[in-house]
Amino acid sequence: MSKKRALITGITGQDGSYLAELLLEKGYEVFGLVRRSSTVNFERIGHLQDKIELISGDLLDQKSLVSALQAARPQEVYNLGAQSFVPVSWEQPMLTGEVTGLGVTRLLEAIRTCDENIRFYQASTSELFGKAQETPQNEQTAFYPRSPYGVSKLYAHWITINYRESYGLFACTGILFNHESPRRGREFVTRKITHGVARIKHGLDQELRLGNLDARRDWGYAGDFVRAMWMMLQQDDPDDYVVATGTSRTIGEFCEVAFAHVGLDWRQYVIVDERFLRPAEVYTLLGDATKAREKLGWEPEVGFEEMVRQMVDWDLEQVAHQSAPVRPALRR
Repeated sequence: MSKKRALITGITGQDGSYLAELLLEKGYEVFGLVRRSSTVNFERIGHLQDKIELISGDLLDQKSLVSALQAARPQEVYNLGAQSFVPVSWEQPMLTGEVTGLGVTRLLEAIRTCDENIRFYQASTSELFGKAQETPQNEQTAFYPRSPYGVSKLYAHWITINYRESYGLFACTGILFNHESPRRGREFVTRKITHGVARIKHGLDQELRLGNLDARRDWGYAGDFVRAMWMMLQQDDPDDYVVATGTSRTIGEFCEVAFAHVGLDWRQYVIVDERFLRPAEVYTLLGDATKAREKLGWEPEVGFEEMVRQMVDWDLEQVAHQSAPVRPALRR
């Protein structure tokens, strides 16, 4: 029996790397779509590069997407590619819309052109809820995005549903709440915190400047969340699912756990800086993943404190390597 084949856009990101690992463990042939760029970072998938095949392509270029599908001939496509950093979406709203929104239409059209039997996963986000109309949020909660990123993701979410209903594609969306790991980019607040903790612990910094400490998020572990993506595409019928832990904490609480792990009181080091406040804040996101639990059988396995400790430990090790003094060469 031939192996299943899967194509992952955004394979060099946090979720893409964990999903690639999961699919390899399940015996898939894994292909990753990567843009031709001088700044592509393969750090997260460096340990996998001899096990996966990378294909050049871009969500801005439909011809390259068709070529990638023809080369990989996948049974499953996971679209994790996006301009996914909310603050950047305010600085580059047009680009965010082109990649994060219209890029999904290009990919769906490529699938419809190449092979309508491909099963498709679209990475939606809790940022769709934005100014939440109810708490907790589930699949029936009204959307109210509060950033160009959230609005672009809303377009992507609805175009996926439209292609499913109009063309009969097996297309699922996962409305994933915040999920973190040591592979999270340093531009995100969680990794900014854990990396800041490591630098302070190693004596390299004296303070950590952050924005709104009262914003509440439902934080889970990325490795758990990619498992839900895979489970969606194994069902008999395509559908949309909220994926969340059902527990929310403030950014201040995240700081408390991270600093406590290294024996420090976060209140002595964290400073609120207005430069890091959003133009339109999202205050409380809390997910209700009842549907995912009941229909998929999905449950998170890694708890909040364990996840934060993993991230701090990783950054402690990275900062230690970066700050180690360079020993002079021995003279002979």
